[in-house]
Amino acid sequence: MIHLNGMALLPQRGERLPRCGDGAALAVLVVCVVRFPGRWSVAGCWTAAALLLVLAFPLHLLFEVPAAMAGRPSDWRDLGARLALAIGGLLFAGLANARTPRRGPREAGYQLVPGWARRWAYTAVALPVFGWAVPHGLWVLGVPFGIPREQLDDIHRSLSTVTGVAITLVPPLAGLLVLGLTRRWGQQFPRWTPVLRGRPVPRLLAVIPAGVVALALVAYGVLSVVVLVGQVLSGDTPWSQVRDGWAVTATLLVFLGWGVAVGVTTIGYTLATRPTRGSVGIRRDS
Repeated sequence: MIHLNGMALLPQRGERLPRCGDGAALAVLVVCVVRFPGRWSVAGCWTAAALLLVLAFPLHLLFEVPAAMAGRPSDWRDLGARLALAIGGLLFAGLANARTPRRGPREAGYQLVPGWARRWAYTAVALPVFGWAVPHGLWVLGVPFGIPREQLDDIHRSLSTVTGVAITLVPPLAGLLVLGLTRRWGQQFPRWTPVLRGRPVPRLLAVIPAGVVALALVAYGVLSVVVLVGQVLSGDTPWSQVRDGWAVTATLLVFLGWGVAVGVTTIGYTLATRPTRGSVGIRRDS
């Protein structure tokens, strides 16, 4: 379940995580992928990767790990299990990619990303700034923007200033990385990069993290909205509380829109950089 927790909606501890039977099923899937390569086994591998990454809830780790390191009481077993799920998801994604038939060489040089993808990238950068950093920054400064004064006081009692600043700055700074999906440095390592300067950026190094983040953000937004609506309809959360704390409620839509924007941008990057058969690279400037 998900509950209203000061500055955001976060998953509660004790959610069901995969057990031994699930691990056995994943092991069988690995054997099938290795012994019986083909389209269906690769599709199953990608599905397992997506499920593990969704269950890991990377967004939960993004906020809870820094908060735990700052001294906030946390369930380290739960965090460790989620980290293991995330690693497992990445390993399954790597296995699926390794077993996928190659289409051909990737075009050399910078490949221009479609204009619609660039516009979505700008949206992905703007949403965490205006929809997250601005209200959270005001809360850190003591301004009850979109929330009752009592809730703001609870936030200041439960979170230190350092933790509040970190929570405020992490999403917009992470959002800037989305620009890499539409810029040259997302396809070629910059000149100032030691050893790797000028070399092509491995395609999956950009696609997999961006896809995971997009999936996590959309899942977080959808699940949070569904749970909140259910709480309002059941009477557990009064409508007046939602109205008085509209800035917190709006954060759910920010995450949902942010995930969609990152996902669409990732699709544009994927289309621009996909390998083709017998193609000759064309170097383009942004």
